[in-house]
Amino acid sequence: MSLTIQQNFSLQPFNSLALPAYAELFCEVCDQQQLLAALDYAREHQLEVTSLGGGSNLVLAADLCGLVIHLNTKGIAHAIVGDCVEVTFAAGENWHQGVLTTLQRGWYGLENLSLIPGNMGAAPIQNIGAYGVELADLFVSLTAIEIATGKLCQFDKAACEFAYRDSLFKKSARDKYIIVDITLRLSTIPAVNISYPALKAAVAEAGLEEDLTPEIVSQLVSKVRREKLPDPQVTPNAGSFFKNPVISAKAFHLLKDEYPDIVNYPLPNGEFKLAAAWLIEKAGFKGYSLGEAGTHPKHALIIINKGKAKGEDLK
Repeated sequence: MSLTIQQNFSLQPFNSLALPAYAELFCEVCDQQQLLAALDYAREHQLEVTSLGGGSNLVLAADLCGLVIHLNTKGIAHAIVGDCVEVTFAAGENWHQGVLTTLQRGWYGLENLSLIPGNMGAAPIQNIGAYGVELADLFVSLTAIEIATGKLCQFDKAACEFAYRDSLFKKSARDKYIIVDITLRLSTIPAVNISYPALKAAVAEAGLEEDLTPEIVSQLVSKVRREKLPDPQVTPNAGSFFKNPVISAKAFHLLKDEYPDIVNYPLPNGEFKLAAAWLIEKAGFKGYSLGEAGTHPKHALIIINKGKAKGEDLK
C-alpha cells in the first residue's frame, strides 16, 4: 500500500479531549511496511516524528511540527503454550476490543483491565493497570522500531523496566521507538481476581460471589468504569489523567497527622500510595475550570473539554 502524506492536518478527531490542533504533516499507517516508509520519509526530510494511537491520554497544547504518524495497524495472533496462550496484538488494535476478543476465545487475564481507553501499542508505555492488575503481570515482550534507524528491536519484560505507571519508554527510551506489537501471556483456565476493594464491593453488591466468571468480572469492571468516567463521545476528556503519588512512610504519617481521613494504600516496601482524586478534591480543584477546560465536577481525576477548549487552557 502506498503512503499518503497530508499537510496541515486537523488532529481534533484524533484526541479524545477534542482539542483543536494541526499536524504540519500527517500520515496513517496500516502495516509495518508503511510505518518503515513513513520513518524513511521523516529521516530523508529531517522531520521530527510523533506517533499517535488512540489519543485518549494526550493533551495537544499546540500544533505539532514534523510528521505525525497515526498507527492503525490491526491483527491478533496466538500460540498455545500448555495451559497458557501467548497473544500478540498489533499496536493499532483497540485495547477494550482486544480484551473482549480474548474473553470470547476463552483466554483469561485481561478482564480487570476492561474498558481502559486507547490502543494496544500505548499500554506498555504507561504500564496500564486497574482493579488489582497491571499490564506487567501478563507481559511477555514487544516489538518496536527505532525511529532514528528503522531498526526492528525486541524488548522482553525485564528490558521494559516496568514500574507503577512507568516504563523504559517514559524514561531513557522516550520518543526513540514506536511500538508495533505486544505479546501477553493469558490463561486458558478461567480464574478471577477481585482483590481490589472497589471491585470486591461491586461483586458483593451484585450478589455474584458464587457465580463469578472472568466474563462477569469484565462486565462489572465496565459498569463501574462507566459510572465513574464520563463518555468522551459525550464529554471530551483525557480519562483518568493523574498518577497516584507514592511517598515515604515518614511523609505519609506527617500528612495523616494533619489529615486523618487521607485516602491511602500501604505498599509492600513500606511506602504509601495516595489517592490522587482525594488530593485534587482536597486542594479545591474538583470541578475547577479555566476557560473551556477543567476537571470534571463529579470526578476530580478527569480533565474535560466543555466544548471549545484550546491547548492554552491546559498549560
